[in-house]
Amino acid sequence: MKHMQSKRCKEFSKAKYWRMRRRRMAHGDGRRLVRMKVRRLQKLIPGGKGMQPDRLFLRTAEYIVHLKLQVHILQALSKVYQPSV
Repeated sequence: MKHMQSKRCKEFSKAKYWRMRRRRMAHGDGRRLVRMKVRRLQKLIPGGKGMQPDRLFLRTAEYIVHLKLQVHILQALSKVYQPSV
């Protein structure tokens, strides 16, 4: 029982550590935090690596529209090809 409490305490401490670290980063160096998020977005968007943030944001918006369109098309196709009851 004591071992589980100790483990929970360590997990809580880790979570608290990371939460405080993110806060410090956001308050102390907001630009670095933004750069980190832009890099993460560049990895998510096809062709986004090395793209300037302004172009990246436009490409992200286009990509979201593209994904929504794909979802609508797939939903329509699934209705067409649904087996009749």
